[in-house]
Amino acid sequence: MIWQFSNHGVLAMDMLHPSGEMSIRLMILAMLAGPLSEFFGLNRFFRAWLAIRRNLGVAAFGYAILHLAFYFLDMPDVAAIWDELSIAGIWTGWLALILMIPPASISFDNAMRKLGRKWKLIQRLVYAAFIVSLAHWLLLDWDWWPAFIHLTPLMIAWSLRWLRPRRKASLSRSL
Repeated sequence: MIWQFSNHGVLAMDMLHPSGEMSIRLMILAMLAGPLSEFFGLNRFFRAWLAIRRNLGVAAFGYAILHLAFYFLDMPDVAAIWDELSIAGIWTGWLALILMIPPASISFDNAMRKLGRKWKLIQRLVYAAFIVSLAHWLLLDWDWWPAFIHLTPLMIAWSLRWLRPRRKASLSRSL
């Protein structure tokens, strides 16, 4: 995206949607690994996916920062950015980014060891960031269908997570 922007005369505003969408897609990929591996069981594919889940989350944050950079380049000055903060579609983007900062800043092994169980609690901010990111997308784009299509795999995976315990309980009762 940076190469396309710098070498092909693409406007910063033309890169806002692709960079934001890529951030959301990477967040979805990071969040899908857990529920799907729980439901289908660990195999080589899911172990590899779980091994790169943190990288996907950090990449999602990187694309969110790139999205912010394109936003800054698109705006004429700081006053214009400040004026837009009252727009729900804009402040939700800022809130999503703020929510992504703590998980991204502790996404390394040493932080995981030092924080212990608190690490997982901080990482769960990603779920809130994802929901706020979707709100940001919907409030700015008003085209609900693409956002719904992006959300559907995650809704299915989360549904499978809730079905799994019931299935185990019903199996143990039938035995």
